[in-house]
Amino acid sequence: MKIALVTGAASGLGAAIAQRLHADGMHVILTDIDQQGGQQQVAELGQHAEFFPLNVTREDQWKAAMEWARQRHGRLDVLVNNAGITTLGNIETLSLELLKQEFAVNVDSVFLGCQNAIDLMKTTGGAIINIASGCSRKVKAELAGYNASKAAVTMLSKTVALHCARQNYGIRVNTVHPGAMRTPIVDKVLQQSKDPEALMASFVADHPIGRIGEPQDIAAMVAFLASDQASFATGAEFFVDGGMTL
Repeated sequence: MKIALVTGAASGLGAAIAQRLHADGMHVILTDIDQQGGQQQVAELGQHAEFFPLNVTREDQWKAAMEWARQRHGRLDVLVNNAGITTLGNIETLSLELLKQEFAVNVDSVFLGCQNAIDLMKTTGGAIINIASGCSRKVKAELAGYNASKAAVTMLSKTVALHCARQNYGIRVNTVHPGAMRTPIVDKVLQQSKDPEALMASFVADHPIGRIGEPQDIAAMVAFLASDQASFATGAEFFVDGGMTL
């Protein structure tokens, strides 16, 4: 049975990803700063699911999570760096403080997750899936920090993929790029807007397929990349965005 760790798993995309990997027969370690939400997800999943509290911006907590996984399971086969935030603000209105916060949660977490997981995965191989965004390719002016942070996730992931391949670790690293998704994060973005209905309408209009995405849409792609069926895929970008980047 494969051991998978998912960040930001208390709700939204992370919860859907954890549910899908669990349904596919993996033992899933759900992590989040939301302990109540994470433990509730574990209770719903039942056997072969655990919760570990993790602030993804903290190096010491990443080290503790990896050591905990090592002691309990002796290995880690799949890491999904999903935790992230989205902050409204264009280049004139976004503060440096909020930009740094967005990079800490969206980029530092991926760096720390990959760095610490590799040490546990490199003797047995595995898969790392980092959640980026369609905004890494097709930007929105009011998401200056988000665009930049998700572009950074994309290139960092490619760098990690190349390193792992050259070291013959057997670790594949790929990125999944959602469009707008029906998650609590989108709800928070809408709450920041002066006209939430107009903003949601713009999100839908951005997707030629005619709707925003559902968490299960992303979970299905992550499940594929975590599986042996994706054994030849590494350093690649997988867009699940309803045509947003066309």
